[in-house]
Amino acid sequence: MQGTIATFDPETRSGSLLLDDGTPLTFGADAFNRSGLRLLRLGQRVTVESDGTGVVWRVVIPGVA
Repeated sequence: MQGTIATFDPETRSGSLLLDDGTPLTFGADAFNRSGLRLLRLGQRVTVESDGTGVVWRVVIPGVA
């Protein structure tokens, strides 16, 4: 799934995004930490990997990782 970063808090390392279909989705620090990234910016395009239950497992920048 792909979307656009709507919020990101560098202190908590969590945030939210809007999927391409307009659905809002939140992600926690664990999902961000698995990305290997240091920062996300508002409006940045990301790919979201989720587990079988729909919980965000990892947030990555397309083409990076």
